[in-house]
Amino acid sequence: MAITLVNPNGLPEIDAYRQVSIATGSKLVFIAGQVACDVDGVTVGEGDLAAQVEQCYLNIGTALAAAGASFDDVAKLTVHVVDWTPDKMPLLMKGVTRAAAKLGVTPVPPATLLGVAALDVPDHLVEIEATAVID
Repeated sequence: MAITLVNPNGLPEIDAYRQVSIATGSKLVFIAGQVACDVDGVTVGEGDLAAQVEQCYLNIGTALAAAGASFDDVAKLTVHVVDWTPDKMPLLMKGVTRAAAKLGVTPVPPATLLGVAALDVPDHLVEIEATAVID
């Protein structure tokens, strides 16, 4: 495996992700920001942040598989949420949990959460991009 995830001493331990990703592989995989669209381009979970987060993670899983990778190979996630406020965290985590159960993974790479004013389509509430490293 090309990725080792750690929480070093001296940094807070966060349940949702690890603070550091150590990559030793030789191939980088950059996944474009994924929104809550199904294979036909139809928005999934209109108005439902948890459902949209779940679909974003499922789309990332599909993209990773196409590259010969999995969530075990993800070095970093970046999450963009429209009109972010801390009270949305339970919905975000609900979506992650549901996607993780469907994918059979525990996605805990380092992650950055950014609040944004808008995304490409008004119905999209979240966009998630990933970087993976494989041998």
